[in-house]
Amino acid sequence: MREPGMGFVLVGYDESPGSEQALRWAVEEARLRGLAVVVCHAWNWPYPLRAVSRALLAEVERVAAGVVEDGVRRVRALGGVPDVRPLLVKRPASAVLLEAAAEAELVVLGSRGVGGFEDLRVGSAAVQVPAHSPTPVIVVRPYDRDDDHDDDHDDDHVDGPPGTRPDEDARSQEGAGGGRIVVGVDGSPASLAAFGFAVREAALRDGVVEAVCGWWDPCAWQGHEEPFVDNARMRAEAESGFRDVVRRLAGCGPDVPVTATFEAERPPRMVVESAKGATLLVVGRSHRQAGVLVGPVLQAALAEVRCPVAVTPPPS
Repeated sequence: MREPGMGFVLVGYDESPGSEQALRWAVEEARLRGLAVVVCHAWNWPYPLRAVSRALLAEVERVAAGVVEDGVRRVRALGGVPDVRPLLVKRPASAVLLEAAAEAELVVLGSRGVGGFEDLRVGSAAVQVPAHSPTPVIVVRPYDRDDDHDDDHDDDHVDGPPGTRPDEDARSQEGAGGGRIVVGVDGSPASLAAFGFAVREAALRDGVVEAVCGWWDPCAWQGHEEPFVDNARMRAEAESGFRDVVRRLAGCGPDVPVTATFEAERPPRMVVESAKGATLLVVGRSHRQAGVLVGPVLQAALAEVRCPVAVTPPPS
């Protein structure tokens, strides 16, 4: 699919509110990176074990083609990208996106599509694609107008890049406009790769990076300490190591402002709380353990964080 010298941002689109938000974000990423956009739509007959007429399948495919054409039209209307191409495939969405992701520079998709029940927060593709993709994936939640009237979350909501809210298409030509990019860093190879992505993204957006680390000591939180264990020293050493890693990493990448925040908190809760008011949260995906698709930090990020979440693959 990729032509020499022509990388692309792959975006999943099915006309759902989440995919419309993802489309706007993908266009912004493509503008910043000088890449083309590939609008991907997968369709699949819902009763694969039952024979149906060719005419019926042709009608379903015609509807699916209209969806991907609508996505291409929307990208062209937003403008600013060197090229836009459709990708229509008769297969399950996760499989199609993962196959195309192997050639993409970046994948963008909504947190849920048109299927599922009404209160579903994260769809199957929004979990399966970040869990397996060889390419960074950004999962974008649909904008909820009720967020603006929720007194408990006045500080949570951010617009994302210009044009990610339905009423901001006119602003989508204005550029990225900076923002705070939060990245979880625990010293693992996966988190170091995530930090590199966060810094590069901040450089594209003229933004800032906040590296965060949650240090969790169950004994200290239960109000007692284990015998012969210096909990305060353990915490001090952990914080010192974290800040040293962030300082060294910040000196190896693009010149962007970087801050480090270390707190005694469970890591999943730390990233969720830190992402409030952020433009983007970046989480590194570790190599999977048996029976676990994604770890607890990534689970919490996809389910609870309201800003877009970027998931970077583990280093080879």
